[in-house]
Amino acid sequence: MRFSCSQSTLVKALNIVSKAVTSRTTIPILKGILINVDENGFVTMSASDLDISIENKFEVVDYEPGEIVVQAKLFSDIIRKLPSDIIYIEENEGNVLIKCSSSEFNIIGSPSDEFPKINLGSEGEKLVFDKEILKEMIKKTNFAASIDESRGVITGVLFEMKENSFNMVALDGFRMAVARENINNEREQNIIVPARTLNEVQKIISEAETEKEEIELILNDKRALFIIDNIKVVVRLLDGEYVKYNDILPKESQLQIVLNKNDLTDAIERASLFAKVGKNNLIKLNIKENEMEITSKSEEGNVKEEVFISRDGKDLVIGFNSKYLLDSLKVIDDENIKMLFNTPISPCLIRPIEGNEYEYLVLPVRITNL
Repeated sequence: MRFSCSQSTLVKALNIVSKAVTSRTTIPILKGILINVDENGFVTMSASDLDISIENKFEVVDYEPGEIVVQAKLFSDIIRKLPSDIIYIEENEGNVLIKCSSSEFNIIGSPSDEFPKINLGSEGEKLVFDKEILKEMIKKTNFAASIDESRGVITGVLFEMKENSFNMVALDGFRMAVARENINNEREQNIIVPARTLNEVQKIISEAETEKEEIELILNDKRALFIIDNIKVVVRLLDGEYVKYNDILPKESQLQIVLNKNDLTDAIERASLFAKVGKNNLIKLNIKENEMEITSKSEEGNVKEEVFISRDGKDLVIGFNSKYLLDSLKVIDDENIKMLFNTPISPCLIRPIEGNEYEYLVLPVRITNL
C-alpha cells in the first residue's frame, strides 16, 4: 500500500472519520482507522464504534493498492503536526512509513482482516434531504433527547416519515422538541436514531466540504445510511416504539402571548443567574396585562426582569427550569414567537407565529414562595 496527498486533505478526512473512533472499548482494533487504497487511486478511511461507522473517500496520487489499520490517535496527532506539504505514506511488512518534508515516522500497523466489516449496503428505502434543512432539524430537536442511557428509545430522536412530510421529535420527560418539514416521500415509516450519533452526523454535515447540496438517507433493516457526497455514515437504530408524542401536545390554551424571542432569552439568562441548581434552576413568570415579569432569588440576592408582550387570555403565574426554556429559545431563528399556557401545572408550548415548523413543550416547576 502506498499513496501521496496534501497534509490538509488528510487532516480533513481524519477530522470526519475520527468521530467514529472510541477510546471506551475492550476491542483494540476499534481504536484504529482502516486505510484502504483502491486500484483507481482513491483512499477510503473507515472507523467504527459499532454504533456509528464512518467512511471518507478521497483521491490521491503515486498510489499502490492495499490496506492496513493504524492507531487512530497516534496517526491523527502525527498528521496534524506535520507541515502543510505533501505527505507520503507507505505500508511495509505491517509498519506504516510517514514522510513529509524533513520529517519521517515509522509506526506499527494492524492487519485489516481484524477490522469489523462495515455494512454500507445501498439497498432499502431512500429519502433525499436538503443538507441545510436536515442540519437545522437536528439542531432544533437533538438537545431534547434524554442523556440517561437507561431510558431506552427516548435517548434517540424519532424520524417520522409520512406522505410528503417529515417530522423529527425528541423528549426526555421534562421537555419535548418537534421539527417539521415537507419532503418528497410516498411511504410511511418511523425510525429512532440515537441522539449521540445524530450529533456526530450534524457535525459532519457542518464540517464536510461537499459540492452536493443534498443528503441521501437509506434505511436498511436496523441501520440508517447517510450519504454526504463522498462521506458515508452508518448508524445503528434503536429498537422499540416511540412515545405517542401527539397525545402529549396540548390541544387548546387559555392564554396565548406573542413576544420578542431575543428579549425573552436575554431576560431569562439574566434571571437565571440567581436560579440555584438545587431549586431546579427555578424562575417565575408572572404574566399580566402587557408584560411578563420574570423573577428569581437565592441567598445571594434576587432579580426582576420585564418583557413586553401582547396577550390573549387571563393572568398566570408559573415556574420553569430556566435551562429548559433557554435550550428551546436558543435554537429558534424567528424574531417573534408565540407561547401558549393553560394552568400553573400545565406545560407551556412555544410555536412560531405562523405555521407549525416547530413546537417546544416545557413542563412547569411547582412554585411556592419564589
